[in-house]
Amino acid sequence: MNRRTFLEVSLAGAAGVLTGGLQKLVAAASTSKSEETFLLGGDLLVNRLGFGAMRLTGEGIWGWPPDRENAKKVLRRAVELGVNFIDTADAYGPETNELLIAEALYPYPKGLVIATKGGNTRPGPGQWVPDGRPEYLSQCVDKSLKRLKLERIDLYQLHRIDRKVPVEESLGALKAAQDAGKIRHVGLSEVTVAEIEQAKKVMPIVSIQNRYNITDRDSEAALNYCQKEKMGFIPWAPIGGSGSRSLSKSGNLLEAEAKRYNVSVVQLALAWLLQKSPVMLPIPGTSSLAHLEENMAAEKLQLSADEWRRIEELARGS
Repeated sequence: MNRRTFLEVSLAGAAGVLTGGLQKLVAAASTSKSEETFLLGGDLLVNRLGFGAMRLTGEGIWGWPPDRENAKKVLRRAVELGVNFIDTADAYGPETNELLIAEALYPYPKGLVIATKGGNTRPGPGQWVPDGRPEYLSQCVDKSLKRLKLERIDLYQLHRIDRKVPVEESLGALKAAQDAGKIRHVGLSEVTVAEIEQAKKVMPIVSIQNRYNITDRDSEAALNYCQKEKMGFIPWAPIGGSGSRSLSKSGNLLEAEAKRYNVSVVQLALAWLLQKSPVMLPIPGTSSLAHLEENMAAEKLQLSADEWRRIEELARGS
């Protein structure tokens, strides 16, 4: 099947997402699953379209989700649809998100990579306060291991750099945990290129998680650095987040283009991300089974170079 034919078939199928044909599209996708993968840290093979579990919490990313059983169904369905990279953090809930993942998926299927984060405290709903003290981070690692029922965390990310603590000291705690076999790989979140290079003087860094999507590209330099160094780039808010910048809200310039292809703006934005860079590991999150299946169907959308450029130009003007 040539590229044009595949695009037409993919988009024709994706049109079903907007007309109630989700199940048919996902069933078709499962028989021709994309082989697009990334070797995280040089030894963890992950499917590039992952799942961010943060939304499986209460309002303000606080407490248990309103419908705990549904949240577990979302996690299990994500794995059924081919997700083998799930992102969480001890701050989501706090703690409840990691516990929920273990409730839903333990014993874990072979090859499932669970990435978590530490170093951000939660005084209350919607509040985030970095804490990079080495003794605190050491405790965070141990507690995440227990909640997730893991002997080793495949990817542990410093959630935020604490400006009150030298980053070398924060990373020193994570290096000690890695040396003890508690962590396989280490990543950073919300950092500049200079901060990445500073961190790499302390220990190997395999991934960066910064805010990035088709209309928000402040982290372009970090993405380019990751591509050059073959590090994973995990864009959080890959579809704009839940606020006013959400790409699911009406009124953005990509709406007409999405209708032109008979897909949703969210699907178009995810397909764009996947084709933006081979190191891109989007982790769209949702508490809705229908939205999960819509997101995962975006993996099947293949844009030609001309189509990708047209969407790129439209997005820069939005």
